[in-house]
Amino acid sequence: MSHKPRIAIPAPNSARPEYVFRSLPQYEHAVRRSGGEPVVIPVKATPTEIAQAIKYCDGVLLPGSPADVDPEKYGAEKHEKTAPPDPFRDNTDELLLQDAYNMRKPVLGICYGVQSLNVWRTGTLDQDLPDGVNHRAGRKVAEAHRIQIDAHSKLAAILRSAGALSGSEELILPVNSSHHQALEVVGDGLRLAAWCPEDGVKEAVESTSPNHFVLGVQWHPERDFDEVTSSQAIFAAFVQAAAAWHARLAQRQGDFESV
Repeated sequence: MSHKPRIAIPAPNSARPEYVFRSLPQYEHAVRRSGGEPVVIPVKATPTEIAQAIKYCDGVLLPGSPADVDPEKYGAEKHEKTAPPDPFRDNTDELLLQDAYNMRKPVLGICYGVQSLNVWRTGTLDQDLPDGVNHRAGRKVAEAHRIQIDAHSKLAAILRSAGALSGSEELILPVNSSHHQALEVVGDGLRLAAWCPEDGVKEAVESTSPNHFVLGVQWHPERDFDEVTSSQAIFAAFVQAAAAWHARLAQRQGDFESV
């Protein structure tokens, strides 16, 4: 692609620099290998600074975080196991999502990012998953559990086209896992795309609009990007959607200038 689409990525957390130092390069690497150019947005940037930065970006990637979304945002009381919120990260996510939805820019949410997306779309979260399936497996477990993918979803089409799924009608995929919360009520304009077949935990959502690329996954495709075809396919589809968005913008601007 001649133009490298610029992908806005909020720094994952405002209070734990060691987490940011460890996790952020993985997102940047996956974006670059997929043909994009990551643009890190400092989570303590002012709204004006964020607006200026996002103006030149073609897509938004919301990464994971050790924080939990503030339950007040979805009308719930705080569970005893809910981690403290990160107001700076929340504010940055909201500004980036507002721009992305206003401008129809592609969005990819990962782990905390899909939860942030869902709450912004008026959905709710399950604040602490019951024991059973190992959703809290963490970085050291490459394949924590399975997900089942809706055969008619955009996610299934993305993974099929990349050869990441077999011909099985069940569309089962092993994933890593590092979370204790998950989506409960799916937000407006989103639909369920994948779930854990053992306990029904919602594992992926996508936009109901055929013309707006929005995908959120509960696992971490950036962690195994170099080894796993499905992870590469997710980032590739996202960056390609951002490139297509930029091309449409350039075409509209060209048409306007020619009038």
